[in-house]
Amino acid sequence: AGSFQDAGVIQRAYNLNFPLHAVPASSAGCAAWSAFSLSSAAVVLEAVKRAEDRAEALVVRLYEAHGSTVDAWLQTSLPVKEAMLCDLLERPVAQGRLPLEKQGVRLSFTPFLVLSLLLVLRQ
Repeated sequence: AGSFQDAGVIQRAYNLNFPLHAVPASSAGCAAWSAFSLSSAAVVLEAVKRAEDRAEALVVRLYEAHGSTVDAWLQTSLPVKEAMLCDLLERPVAQGRLPLEKQGVRLSFTPFLVLSLLLVLRQ
């Protein structure tokens, strides 16, 4: 019932195509941990990879999946010292520097927009 956005079709498709696999672990308990989180269900974090030319940086690729205009906060528990928009060749975009705020990095999406971010980590 309702729209594909309301039904969570994007998340269910990822769950079907990329199921979690349980692996045996030690009995020692550990706290739950997540490297990234997003404030909007309309935005999908598609890839995280090491930057090709910068060992101290990661590239994060995200896209808007609901066909909407939305602002979203990307939060991370990683020690990020600098965040900037980059192109698909991982070159920083002019005026692409993003402020690091308490809520994370604020990103603005138009329908189906793909964004690439270069996250430089503290050493």
